[in-house]
Amino acid sequence: MYTSFPHGLNTNTVLERQRREGRNILYANEERILLIISKDILKEPMFLLLLGAGIIYFVLGDIAEALALVSFIIIIMLITVLQERRTENALNALKHLASPRALVIRDGQLTRIAGQDVVREDVVLVSEGDRIPADAVVQDGQDLAIDESMLTGEAEAVNKFNHDSIYAGTLVVRGRALIEITEIGNKTALGKISHSLTSLSLESSPIQQEITLLTKRLALIAGGLCVLLSSLYWWLKGGWLEGLLAGITLAMAILPQEFPVIMTVFFALGARRIASECVLTRRLSAIETLGETTVLCVDKTGTLTENRMVLAGLAVENTLLEINSLDNQSLPEEFHELLEYAVLASDMTPHDPMEMTFLQFFKQHLSDTEHNHPDWSLIQAYALSPELLAMSHLWQSFDQTRRVVAAKGAPEAIIDLCHLDNMQSKRIAQTVADMAQRGWRVLAVAKALYGKTDRLPQHQHEFDFQWVGLVGFNDPLRVGVADAVTTCHHAGIRVIMMTGDHPHTAKALAHQAGIHHTQTVTGEELAGLSKQDLLALMKTVNVFARVTPQQKLMVVEMLKSQGEIVAMTGDGVNDAPALKAAHIGIAMGKRGTDVAREAGSLVLMEDDFLSIVSAIRLGRQIFANLRQALIYTLAVHIPVIGLTLLPVLFGYPQILMPMHIAFLELVIGPVCSIVFEAHTNQKDIMTRAPRLQTEHLLNVQYLWGSIVQGLCITVVVLMVYQWQIHIGTEVNQSRAMAFEVLVLANLALLLVFQLASSSLINTPKVTWVVVILTLFSLQLIVNVPYLAQLFSFAPLPSLNYLILIFIGLMMLILFFLYQTLEQWILNSKKVS
Repeated sequence: MYTSFPHGLNTNTVLERQRREGRNILYANEERILLIISKDILKEPMFLLLLGAGIIYFVLGDIAEALALVSFIIIIMLITVLQERRTENALNALKHLASPRALVIRDGQLTRIAGQDVVREDVVLVSEGDRIPADAVVQDGQDLAIDESMLTGEAEAVNKFNHDSIYAGTLVVRGRALIEITEIGNKTALGKISHSLTSLSLESSPIQQEITLLTKRLALIAGGLCVLLSSLYWWLKGGWLEGLLAGITLAMAILPQEFPVIMTVFFALGARRIASECVLTRRLSAIETLGETTVLCVDKTGTLTENRMVLAGLAVENTLLEINSLDNQSLPEEFHELLEYAVLASDMTPHDPMEMTFLQFFKQHLSDTEHNHPDWSLIQAYALSPELLAMSHLWQSFDQTRRVVAAKGAPEAIIDLCHLDNMQSKRIAQTVADMAQRGWRVLAVAKALYGKTDRLPQHQHEFDFQWVGLVGFNDPLRVGVADAVTTCHHAGIRVIMMTGDHPHTAKALAHQAGIHHTQTVTGEELAGLSKQDLLALMKTVNVFARVTPQQKLMVVEMLKSQGEIVAMTGDGVNDAPALKAAHIGIAMGKRGTDVAREAGSLVLMEDDFLSIVSAIRLGRQIFANLRQALIYTLAVHIPVIGLTLLPVLFGYPQILMPMHIAFLELVIGPVCSIVFEAHTNQKDIMTRAPRLQTEHLLNVQYLWGSIVQGLCITVVVLMVYQWQIHIGTEVNQSRAMAFEVLVLANLALLLVFQLASSSLINTPKVTWVVVILTLFSLQLIVNVPYLAQLFSFAPLPSLNYLILIFIGLMMLILFFLYQTLEQWILNSKKVS
């Protein structure tokens, strides 16, 4: 505990240091420069195929076509580079948010900042669970122990005393201290040994692995069919170069080059979108798991409530005082001692909400009385522990004639410290229950005198404590929590509250929040149950009180064993095992320790339950958008494959050439990465049941839907092409008509996907921008003579555009009816 803080650096000094010495970054995350990204892109199969087609055109003497393909390669490379940079920017922003934090003293004020922003000579307050942000020296330490294993490899914590050095990246495992930063960035011990840390995990999720495997398999199929069609073309028509060109065209049609790009863009930008809801994604795979969540285990304080502790009541002997009844009256004398010792058991410069409330109320009522001791010295602080939920401070008076101990903590712990008899304990327990039933959080306060000066006790139990009284706090439920809990219930997500508070307090708040509960189970009751009883309990109980972090871990493991997909919140060092064990660990960003943040997959930057529900909604939305994008991509590849392969097999003039497929690549890429990624209007997303963990992104149902819609486009395009040939239209004009129909069908499919969740009027502007630009570009390549020649097109008669409008509307209606029927069949299966 610190009775006063140094002033710390001022803002101007900090800015000057940052300008001169840089930021506290241990290693430079090298951004991939343009040349490296371009080199990686050119290794992709699609670009190798485009390059191969350009070389063949050049050998055949079609210089204009060869140069046009090179132009397409450059345009597609630029689009891909922009997408990659957009993705990298999103990831870098997330890494900045995910960096460890520091509680610094600047301009005399405690301020929490990113660890990257500390400078030399900053004064930082560190406590249990914090990562040391930079090399430093201990100014004022209290029972400080540091885990230096990441530097030394030694597992045992090292005790640190005033003037000792501590190092960046090491972990406070006990105590607290004021430290002064001595070195930052690469000048720290960690920087000198080039130890690399990452704060955002980019491991592949099951869906990413599924899509990567599918892409590789399709690439192998594309390669095999390329060779087969080239050989068949040469055998039927002669001309091995033309045959190779036809084979390359088919391979380009089959290869879903967009799949990996879509996955990367959707997950990275999805993480940034979730961050806009004040939820930081530390592991991108958590985005996938959000849509599968069936159980949400949350703490009460600060997550469901505002963590704004309001002093609600004081109790001594048989007298309970409700603070609201005081109005502007002075505090009755009988409660002075209770408030005095509650403050003595707290920090004089607190940042804990309850201690801040103590101090504010004390200053308001007792600051000018004999109960105020600004000249007393703190001799020893005894921290709260899982074994004893109480903390004590040993004080010495200014004249050194008195030593006083003040303790506060859970009523059960203080009763234990005071060694009360059974009758006294029951009477106090009844008062606690009465206060807890009002939804109050209850703390007990005790006092002791300590006359010895030769040694200090090692444990709080060595003091002869006397009971003083009880303090009740009201922590209001956050606005909107009850509605958010209802949303979870509609979404098939069970909400479980696990808290260290009194069971009556937990029950009262669960009722306010709308959490379904028939009974409240305490940690003591959990400890006495068999494994079978515990498993049975997990199916029905949604409120757990007075539970320890170890019991939270046990609950998570039990729920997982029953097939539940568990998300869990936590903030302390001891919560880390449960956060790691849960499918999605959600760490508190404001009050959470760095250890909890590192263990979690998500970090709540505002510690708000509503943010969790928003993250789940966005996780489901991202998955739904990703599925739609992949279905669309697969559906539009099928007619491209058919229009490339069938003319060769049936002796028609070739409909699609590499130029045409390159143009389609320019359409499909932006449609998927811009239109589908930005889609946020699926209103029923939180009324669906959670997605099964075994459910594939592209299962048989969705694959069949893609195939049917793709075949429908193929048939319509072939019918139009055949009709044009039949009525004597020359080949280039017939090809232009068929290509117009193909692009219109793709756009109709895109609009129908948008119609699934909104009307055409409410369709996002970006969709209309893509549609208009695509149609404009299409008319350019059909009607501008030079471009039409490059694409082997010829301008269409005016009447044909009326026919195209009719076909486009018919395709729109056809796709809409098909998807409506498909959804009706799917809903019927769910009901049955």
